[in-house]
Amino acid sequence: MYAVVRTGGKQLRVSLGDVVNVEKLSVEPGATVELTDVLMVSTDQGTTVGTPTVQGASVVCTAVRDGKGKKITIYKYKRRKGFSKKQGHRQPFTTLSVTEIRVG
Repeated sequence: MYAVVRTGGKQLRVSLGDVVNVEKLSVEPGATVELTDVLMVSTDQGTTVGTPTVQGASVVCTAVRDGKGKKITIYKYKRRKGFSKKQGHRQPFTTLSVTEIRVG
């Protein structure tokens, strides 16, 4: 059994017991999160594709921790102009553990 959910502008395929990193959510570690933007659910009985979402379906997750991704460096340079700019970025994320997939 798996589901395709949309969170943070991205789509993820999740199954029971999966641990996934999603865009930063404003929840405390250990809290329960319910993702209701379920685009598709596949069970033993068959596959249900939403238009655009599956009615009554949700994915229940537990927030494990918050963190920051690997640092990326942005370097801008214009030759012969004396212009250079260096900037870094670390994307924040929340780690979720999938505990239940509910089908309406």
